[in-house]
Amino acid sequence: MPQRAGRASFCGMSKPDRLMVDVTAACACGAVEMTLRGRVLSMLVCSCLDCQRATGTGHSTVALVPAEAITLTGATANFARPADSGAIFTRHFCPACGTPLYGQSSRAPSLRMIPAGFFAGQNQWFDPTQLIFARSQQAWDLVADHLPRHQAYREQHEAS
Repeated sequence: MPQRAGRASFCGMSKPDRLMVDVTAACACGAVEMTLRGRVLSMLVCSCLDCQRATGTGHSTVALVPAEAITLTGATANFARPADSGAIFTRHFCPACGTPLYGQSSRAPSLRMIPAGFFAGQNQWFDPTQLIFARSQQAWDLVADHLPRHQAYREQHEAS
């Protein structure tokens, strides 16, 4: 049985809508450990077709954080592909067990998209505020009705 890190600390809000998190977890096999320490910039649900393929379900749950907020130990692998935006989107994962670690876009190289499920059992802090790529949401994938929906990326004038 792989050892799992189990430290989690939630520091509350330092600014409106900006949660500070200090949490550590490991991939399924224990070969990669990730610490997320710092400000969470946004929390969202994405129903794009790539997220559906990557998760094997109807959507991904993502915490958007500055790159310097995460620390990884252990070897990782990645796969890059063109995104709908025209950017290159790279998914990073454990090469041994395939656990998704984070994604990054060439559109925003200083940000990381962390799957909230990576911190399973310690992700009570995750509270999505929007659904993006609602245009490809599956009817069978029940996402909270109260979330604002954007047909693709969130409109620029609404960005926080």
